[in-house]
Amino acid sequence: MAKKSTSGPKLPVQQLAILAICRFAEPLSMTSVYPYLPELIESFGIGKKEVARWAGITSAAFSLAQCLTAILWGRASDKFGRKPMIMAGLTMTMVTSILFGLSSSIPMAITVRALAGACNGNVGIIRTMVAEMVPEKELQPRAFSIMPLIWSLGSIFGPSLGGFFASPAKNLPNLFGHSWLLIKYPYLLPNIVTSCFFIIGISTGILFLKETLETRRDKTDYGRVLGSRLVDFLKTFFHKSYQLFKQDSASGESSPLLRPSTASSASIPKEDDASRTSHPTQPRHPRPALMEVFTRQSVINLTAYTLLALHCVAYDQLLPIFLHYPRQMHTPHNTSLPFKFSGGFGLDVKRIGSIFSIYGIVGCFIQFVIFPPTARKFGVLNCFKVTAIAMPIIYFLTPYLALIEDEQKQQMTLMVLMVARSFCVIFAFPCSIIMLTNSAVSLRILGTLNGVATSVSAVGRAAGPGVGGLAMTWGLEQGYIITPYYLLCAIAILGAIPLWFLVEMEGFSKSGDESEDDDDEQSGLCHSETTNEENGTTYGSTNTIDRKKHADHGKDDLAELERKISNPIGIPGGSVGPGGGHKLSNALAASNMGQGTGGTSFT
Repeated sequence: MAKKSTSGPKLPVQQLAILAICRFAEPLSMTSVYPYLPELIESFGIGKKEVARWAGITSAAFSLAQCLTAILWGRASDKFGRKPMIMAGLTMTMVTSILFGLSSSIPMAITVRALAGACNGNVGIIRTMVAEMVPEKELQPRAFSIMPLIWSLGSIFGPSLGGFFASPAKNLPNLFGHSWLLIKYPYLLPNIVTSCFFIIGISTGILFLKETLETRRDKTDYGRVLGSRLVDFLKTFFHKSYQLFKQDSASGESSPLLRPSTASSASIPKEDDASRTSHPTQPRHPRPALMEVFTRQSVINLTAYTLLALHCVAYDQLLPIFLHYPRQMHTPHNTSLPFKFSGGFGLDVKRIGSIFSIYGIVGCFIQFVIFPPTARKFGVLNCFKVTAIAMPIIYFLTPYLALIEDEQKQQMTLMVLMVARSFCVIFAFPCSIIMLTNSAVSLRILGTLNGVATSVSAVGRAAGPGVGGLAMTWGLEQGYIITPYYLLCAIAILGAIPLWFLVEMEGFSKSGDESEDDDDEQSGLCHSETTNEENGTTYGSTNTIDRKKHADHGKDDLAELERKISNPIGIPGGSVGPGGGHKLSNALAASNMGQGTGGTSFT
C-alpha cells in the first residue's frame, strides 16, 4: 500500500548499481589496451617514430565508426528500449575485444576497432538511463558522478590488467610458456580476461536491470522474471539451509522450518498480467523533431562537449606513447630551448600500467568525494569554466617533462601534472553532461539527444587522436616534441570560448504524485506500473515527464514547443547552484554523461 512521501527525493541506488556493473567491463577493456598499444603496433613492423601516427589512426577508426552509428543507436533505444540496446552493445563489444587480441596486422587492428565503434552506442544510452532515473537536479551531481566513477575504477584495474597479462608466454613462462595460442597472439589474454567481466555485466543486466523508456515500462521483461525466480530460489534455499542448521544445532530442541513465502515466483507473471489490465495502455508519442533536439543551449553544449572530447582523448592517446618513447640526451646539437627538444620517458609496459592505475585511484577519490559537494556549492557551470582555463596550462607544460634528467624527479613531476589534469577531466565531463542534460526540451527526446551527443563527440574523439598522432610523428621526426601539445593547448583554448555563452538551466522533476511503495523490490519486478522503490516515486503508466508539470498530452504542436523553449529559467537559489534546498519546478532541460576512448575522458 502506498503512503505519502515525507522525505525528499532519493537516488535509485539499486538500479544505478546494476547499471554500473553493466558498465564496468567497457572501461576495463578500453584502458587495458593503453600500456601495450605501442608495443602491439611495433610488433606489426612499425618504427618507433611512426607508432603515434598509427595509434591515432586506430583510435580514430573507432570514433569515426561510432559517429556514423550513434544516432541510429539512440533512435533504436527510443523505439525498442534502453535495456535491449545496452545488452546488444555489451555483447558486440565483448566479441570485438577478443578479435582485437587476435589482430596480426595493422589493417586488421583498424578494421576491428572500427567494428567495435559501430557496434556500441552505449555511451549515449547509459547517460539517457541515468537522466531518466534521476531527473531531480539536486541529485544530478552525485548521480552523474557514478558512471564516470565506474570509468575511473576501470582505469585503475584496466592498465594493470593489460600490463600484467600482455605477452604472457614471455612474462609468465611457467604458466603460459607452452601455449601456442598465446605465443602466436601475445595480446589476446588481456582481452579474454576482460570478456569475463562482460559476461558478468550482461548477465546482471538481463536479470535485474529495469527498462526506463517511458513507452516500454509496462512491457513484461522476461529477463527480470527469470531474475526474480532465481532470487526467490536462492532465498528459499538459504532459508531452508539456515533453518536445518539451526534445528540440528539446538540440543534437545526442535522447531519446524518456516514455510517459504506463499507468493512464489510463479505468481509474478500473473501479477504482471493483472496490473497491466488495471491500467490503460500508454499512448505512443511522436518521434522527436530536430527542432526539439537542437535548441540554442543544446547546440552550444554539443560544441563545447565535442571540443572537450577532442583534446582530452587526444592527450590520453598520446600520453602512453610519450611515456614509452626512449629518453634523449639533450645536447646543443639536438636541443634549442624553449621550443626544439625531444625525447620521452623510456618506460616499459608494466611501469606505464602502474602509472595509469595510480591515476585511476586518484580519479576515483576526486570523482566521488570532491566533485559532488564542490559542484553543489559553486555551481556546475562555474566548475566547468575553471577546468577549461586550467587544461591549456597543463597541455603547455607536459612536453617540458622530457627535459628533466633525473628519472625519479621526472616521474614525480609527471604524477603531479596528472593529478592536476585528473581534477580537470573528472570535473569537466560530468559538468558538461549535466549542462547538456538540462538543455533538452523533454525527457522523451533524451535517447535521440544523447545519440546526437555521442555522434558529434565521436567526431572530436576521431579527429583528436588522428591529428594528435600525426602532429607527434612530425614533431619526433623534426625534434619538436612540443608540437602535439601546443596544438592541444590551442584547441583547449578554442573549446573554452563556448562556455561563456552557456546558461545554467533548470532540470526536470518527476511529475505525478510522489508516493512510497511499501512492497519490496522482488514483488514489484514485473509490475506494469513502474515504481522507483529507491526514491519513493511511482510513475503511472499514463504519466509523461516534461518541463510543464500539468502539460496537456494532446498538445504537441510547434507553437507549444516554441513557447516552452522561449522561457528558460536560471538556477534559483537551490539545487546545484549556490543556495539552500529548493523544490525544483519542471521548467527546462535534460541530458548526460559518459566516457571516451582514452584515459579518464568521460565522453
